[in-house]
Amino acid sequence: MSHLPELRYPSVTEIVTSARALAAHRPDLCVLRQVGVSRGGRPLHLLSVGHARRAVLVVAGAHANEPTGGSTLLHLAERTLLQRELRRDTSWHFLLCADPDGASLHVTPAPRTLLEYHLGFFRPAGPEQPEWSPSVLPPDRLPPETRALTRVIDELRPYLQVTLHGTDLGGSWVQLTKDIPGLAEPFAKSAAELHIPVETAASDAAGWPASGPGVHVMPAPGSDTAYPSMPDDARHSTWYHAHRYGGLTAVVEVPMWASDLVDDPAPHPDPAAALRRLARRLLTDAVRVEAVLERAAPRLPGPDGPLLRAAKWALELVPGLAGDWSQAPPPDTTMAYVGSVDAFGRRLPLRAASMLLRVLQETGDAEVPLLADLVASWSDAFAERFRARWVPLENQVEHQARTVVAAARHARDDVA
Repeated sequence: MSHLPELRYPSVTEIVTSARALAAHRPDLCVLRQVGVSRGGRPLHLLSVGHARRAVLVVAGAHANEPTGGSTLLHLAERTLLQRELRRDTSWHFLLCADPDGASLHVTPAPRTLLEYHLGFFRPAGPEQPEWSPSVLPPDRLPPETRALTRVIDELRPYLQVTLHGTDLGGSWVQLTKDIPGLAEPFAKSAAELHIPVETAASDAAGWPASGPGVHVMPAPGSDTAYPSMPDDARHSTWYHAHRYGGLTAVVEVPMWASDLVDDPAPHPDPAAALRRLARRLLTDAVRVEAVLERAAPRLPGPDGPLLRAAKWALELVPGLAGDWSQAPPPDTTMAYVGSVDAFGRRLPLRAASMLLRVLQETGDAEVPLLADLVASWSDAFAERFRARWVPLENQVEHQARTVVAAARHARDDVA
């Protein structure tokens, strides 16, 4: 029996339907229940498998533009049902989609190129992201999705929370709020077997200690961050909520398109010059998008919708981030790190342009042809520069699932 939709990313409705079928098939082991409601009135569902008090919580869909997690979550739910040893002393709980409103706006379920991916792109502004909102908003302004997630953590008190993330183009890496000894080896082995590069110096984890290639441990609260301009700090996200109960969080990232340029540990010959160049390009690209926005703004209906809010938020990050990159580079800067920053610098204005394009297309604005050409040329240049190769969906899912199971096993052994 398999309830996992094949060869494409399932919609939230399909994920819920599959979870409901699993619960109906094994009502002795499975419970599907609603644990909250989104801002847009969409239900948030939790599928629980097993009855042990020791719990693992798996979260999918925290970022709308990272669709692999939904498929992985269903794969893991089936696997925990089929493999009794996984639930021998552990119950598994699956938050099917942390942001169903966002998922409804990201509309590329089966992209074949980076351009197709970006033509349907959506990623909310930071304050509207369920995991990140506590790092930028006061407690009384947190969105209902965030409050639902923290309530689930409070109820389950998981020894491990795993949140399933992904990247459009790059490699795989893991972010940990506390180290999980022994995880690096099975993570690296899985990536090698499935031909997925390990992002050994992800810009998302710049300056963090590593317990192995691609396995990054978040620095303690109060320590300096590599990018001080960024308004959101992972150490104030929902990832740390599990620490209240002695648990930890693992963030498992997997790419849709792979690039070996982010897996090169060789020292970069001149990182300061390279990062300054990337900072200048980031500023230049952002100015091109801002110019389109400025010309079109008088014709846009108000108030700003989620796509426009997200595009503006992405552009607002650019000046500070470019300033961060213009400072002294991290010690022992590698080719992989510069490659990761290069990808980040291409990604941010491209995403802003893509979301603005969708806004302007709705009104038939005169700026659409120019912006469409920009999105197309940037998407193609991104893919060409990084020699992008598609990672089959089954490989994305298998690698992410293997890493989750390894994290659960090693984290359990560490706290036993």
